[in-house]
Order: sequence, then structure tokens, then C-alpha cells
Amino acid sequence: MHFAVVITLSAFLIFLVQPLIAKQILPWFGGSAAVWTTCMVFFQTALLAGYAYADWAPRRFGVAKHAKIHAVLVTLSLIALPITVSAFWKPADGAAPIPQILALLAATIGLPYVVLSATSPLVQIWFSRTHPLRDPYRLFALSNTASLVALLCYPFLVEPRLVLRDQAWGWSILYAVFVMLM
Repeated sequence: MHFAVVITLSAFLIFLVQPLIAKQILPWFGGSAAVWTTCMVFFQTALLAGYAYADWAPRRFGVAKHAKIHAVLVTLSLIALPITVSAFWKPADGAAPIPQILALLAATIGLPYVVLSATSPLVQIWFSRTHPLRDPYRLFALSNTASLVALLCYPFLVEPRLVLRDQAWGWSILYAVFVMLM
């Protein structure tokens, strides 16, 4: 049951944070295709980094040692909270936006996003080692369901009812709960 809760919460958070962060920075950088594309490139790259880490680290360090390393990374990711974007990141007139957007996203959500993206494959590995006779792929289905729920919740439930600051704090609180469960 614990594995399912962790995977569900991580998938929900990973797909909820994308529109939340993008909406915070759009007033500063505009809604051009370059801004949206830069955000998508960042999120896809961070997702790939999380998957690569989830594949490489357990094989490199072994599951037990890697679990300790991962616990440190998960705990360290709390320094990014709350995920409110500081005015420090507001662009100067005429500044090239793409490098600044990438730096902003890396600093505000980078490590939590990589941790979240690594969670589903890692937890499935840990589940299969803990319960070798049980199929871990139902956890994959839970992850996909939670992702879809997050994508549907944001425009219909979260965005219309909460201001951005409250959205960011709510996400940050849920992320802290995820860290405790992890």
C-alpha cells in the first residue's frame, strides 16, 4: 500500500507542477512559443534525467546503498520549497529569455522534479525486490492515472479556485508529505 501511495502522489505532483510554474513565469516572459517550448524542453530533459538516474544508480551502487543516497537527494530537494518564483528572476528589458528561463526552472523546481520523475521507476524496482512474486506494473498504471488526474485537476479545480501563491504553497506542502513518505 505504501508503494502505491508514494507513486500516486509523485505522479500527481509531477504533472501538477508544470502548469503551476509555467503560469508563474509567463507574465514576465510572455506566452510566446519560445517560452512554452523552453519550459517543455526543461521538463522533458529533467524527466529524462530522473529516468536515467533511476536506471543507473541502483545498478551502480546496489539497491541498499542507493536507497541511502536517494534519501539524501530527496531530503536535499526540500531546499527548493516553497516553489514560488522570486522577483530576482524577473528579466531585464532586452535580456535573452531562454537561458534565464532554464536557469530559473533549474533553481526553483529542478531537483524536486528530477526526484519526482525518478520515483515511479525506483519504487517499482524496490517493490519487485521486496515482493518478488508480485507484479510491479500495477504501480505503473497508478502512476499514469495520477498523472491524468493532475492534468485534469489543474484547469478545472486548482486554477479557478486558488491564486498562484496558494497553488505554490499547496504543491509545496504536498511535496513535503511526499518526502516524508519516501
